[in-house]
Amino acid sequence: MTSPETAQQTSNRSAGTTPAHAARKELAPRRVAGPYRWWDWVLVSDPGLGQLQAGWRTLVAMVTSLAVGYGMARSLAVPPMIGMMVGGMMGLMSAFAVAGNTWTQLARGILWMPFPFAAVLWPAAALHGDRALEIGLNGAALAVTFLLARFGPLALLTGMMMFNGLLVGTIAGIPSALVGKAFAVALVAAAAVLLTRLLLCFPMPREDLLRTQRAFVVEARRLADTAVDALDPDADPRRVERRMSRSLRRLNIVTVTIDGRLAQPEAATEPTTAEMLHRHLFDAELALRGIGQAVQALAAQSPPEKLRESLAVGLLLARDTPPARAGGLRPAIQLIHEQADAVLRDPEADPRDAECAALARRVAELLESLADSLVSWLALGQETPKSPTTVPFQPAVALENNRIPASAAPMRRALTARTRSGWQRAVPFVRAPLHAAVAAAIVCPIADAIDPRRFYWGLVGVMITLFGTNTTHERLRKFGHRMVGTAAGAVLGVLLLHLIGHQHVYWTLTVIVLGLSFGSWGMQRAYGLWVAGLVVALVQLYALTTPDSGMNHLLGERLIDNGIGILVATACAALIFPLSTRAVVREAEHGYVEAVQILLTQVAARWAEPDSPVRLRGAARAIDVALIQVAEVSRPLVRMPLGVRGRGPHHRMALLTTAAGHARALAAAADVDIDLPPALGERIRFITTTFTDSLRALDHHLVNGTAQGQWRSVSPLVRELRTGLRPAAPGPRARRLQTALRELEALDQTLTAFAEQSGLPVASGTGAASQQLQPQPASEVPSAAPTTATATAAAPATASVTSTPADPAPVTGTVPVTGTVTCAEHPGGCPARITVINARGQRVAQAYTDGGRYRLGLRPGHHTLVVSAAGHPPHAQSVSVRPGQPLGLDLGLQQRGG
Repeated sequence: MTSPETAQQTSNRSAGTTPAHAARKELAPRRVAGPYRWWDWVLVSDPGLGQLQAGWRTLVAMVTSLAVGYGMARSLAVPPMIGMMVGGMMGLMSAFAVAGNTWTQLARGILWMPFPFAAVLWPAAALHGDRALEIGLNGAALAVTFLLARFGPLALLTGMMMFNGLLVGTIAGIPSALVGKAFAVALVAAAAVLLTRLLLCFPMPREDLLRTQRAFVVEARRLADTAVDALDPDADPRRVERRMSRSLRRLNIVTVTIDGRLAQPEAATEPTTAEMLHRHLFDAELALRGIGQAVQALAAQSPPEKLRESLAVGLLLARDTPPARAGGLRPAIQLIHEQADAVLRDPEADPRDAECAALARRVAELLESLADSLVSWLALGQETPKSPTTVPFQPAVALENNRIPASAAPMRRALTARTRSGWQRAVPFVRAPLHAAVAAAIVCPIADAIDPRRFYWGLVGVMITLFGTNTTHERLRKFGHRMVGTAAGAVLGVLLLHLIGHQHVYWTLTVIVLGLSFGSWGMQRAYGLWVAGLVVALVQLYALTTPDSGMNHLLGERLIDNGIGILVATACAALIFPLSTRAVVREAEHGYVEAVQILLTQVAARWAEPDSPVRLRGAARAIDVALIQVAEVSRPLVRMPLGVRGRGPHHRMALLTTAAGHARALAAAADVDIDLPPALGERIRFITTTFTDSLRALDHHLVNGTAQGQWRSVSPLVRELRTGLRPAAPGPRARRLQTALRELEALDQTLTAFAEQSGLPVASGTGAASQQLQPQPASEVPSAAPTTATATAAAPATASVTSTPADPAPVTGTVPVTGTVTCAEHPGGCPARITVINARGQRVAQAYTDGGRYRLGLRPGHHTLVVSAAGHPPHAQSVSVRPGQPLGLDLGLQQRGG
């Protein structure tokens, strides 16, 4: 068996054609399409490295600000503790609250911080003797912070610095005589932080986009590897299903994140390029989803062994083929087609084998679609479309702090919908400040009674509860994270304190900086990680003024004060201008249904007027974003086993997830010019109009809780239309239209079940009961337009089999297979990975070369060795192992770039 790249060269030469992409060898930067690297798992867990960048940014800012604060304190005769607290606050807030993609954005935010911070140090110093006014001013500053948050990032930063300035002034007791010097410390520290951030943490959105693209490539390879495991007849179906679902979920998150990064002006060169990248990426994700779902369906059956083996080898080649040469997958695709056709041509084949062969052909078609999409995607828009109907990229998702927005958007929409008239229009502006003010008025006296010196702990609990949470469930989950994170951080912080002691200042500062950096990295992953890192740092600070015997009592007080602040703030948010979690869930579902309406409207426009500048894939991506929002706001407070929590919410979420899959497939398949007779065109318009009317009725029911109209299923009409279209001449456009109609029917059936479960009346005889409709993932995707793969001019891979001295066979019954892997750059031996697939399609062995040599122990029978190495296309070699006859198999790979 030759490598796919070699076979592609042979077919090209025999046909006398030159691929269209032959002149462009590098379709994408090496960081995107390069070989597998051991640190790729980091990119998958953190697409774009946003979390690592947050940790690194905090590390740089804290080291700089603490050093400058200490140096300025020495030079201005200010107590070192005050200098480091003021400087450290500049570093901490710059890392958390100042973001931007240009140096002017960073400079405006960072250099502005010292002014509101220092402005409140004078009133803080003047109120040292009046306890009631001091506490009241801190509570008022917290309320003002939430009020300013409505007026943009700079206003929010101003409020946060005022609140922090009052806290620092209260904690450190800065006298009026030192306020001017404290301002000088803050200004110099901010300037130093700006300089180091520009030098060491300069934002590079284009690089972030490339890293996110790399995460997509890595996750695609993982999915192919999971698919190989799924084909193993001895694999645990439940485990494989969990792995496949997790991989598909991560793949979707990465693709949505890429679309969000494309919205950043500095990321894409121009809108048309961004639109092309969005389209090709959408099609690649759709093909990968179809492959995963088809393989899962195959794994549930018993495909013939040769068919299983060809699928496993093809998926391994798909995993190891460099994405820039994805067109080289076609020989593997052809092999799957041949094995499937052999089964289908056999008149004595079992019907179940014929069904497996049809699924295998579907996998081959999806692999071809994936190859075409990847080649076009990795070109990064070098071939901009010339069609007059080209539309510029319009993002379906705008990232918030480099994250996909979750519950904030539904909460804002639900609040706005309830406050559209009269005095209620002021509610969105005063709601959060009022929550903060009332909670502070309740918490501060309680915290002051517990410990007058640290009453601000209760205020901090109020602040962190109301920032970044939108539902009661989210606030209570944050309470759990805060409590667990505080306890874990306290234990770890005390252990580190006993280890380094009180006298080693530099070690203490190191622990503080590393704790805050760890917390910054973990904040976007789990809030409890940030709390743990923060408390580890604070323990070192508390130790400077608190004896060891009082540390446990002090940490217990902090835990109690924070807990009281969180619970009181949660109660205030639930009682003052309440907005229930159920209302936010309904608003999120309303956004989902509205996104489906937009997709159907654009499908109708695309079919009625082919020149319409519609964006079907963008509309489908908006459904993905809406689904993420529904999933976030519907998340239970505590995840219980399915049998305990009931199937209702789980079934609703499964229906929406399934509908989103059908919507993606519909968007890709419907993007085709159709030319139907007027009668059929009128029927299609009637179908889409009826479907849209049903969605409007469902939308009204979700928003208002009352039924106005009913759901009318269009599935019977779609089936009738499909039957009427079948006698037409077959062709690519006809197949695409049939696929689109199948997906439209499946989307209607799934949403009919969702409407029934939501309580909307369904017209009799039009829909199946929701209990009878099991959510089935969409596995139909259209084949992309033919795209010629990149040509290569390297010599074909070679393989030679030589006899070796008869070594005694191992007691396990395996036969040793040894040899070398060489290439033009490494004639003495090439570092490579060898994966062995047996005749049943099982992955039975994997080995790495050592100095170019490898050794395997294989059982007698037919095997396929898939060899992959950095910079080379993978090579598949068939070998027959006979009992008691050791083999020597030397493999030659194509040269780099070949």
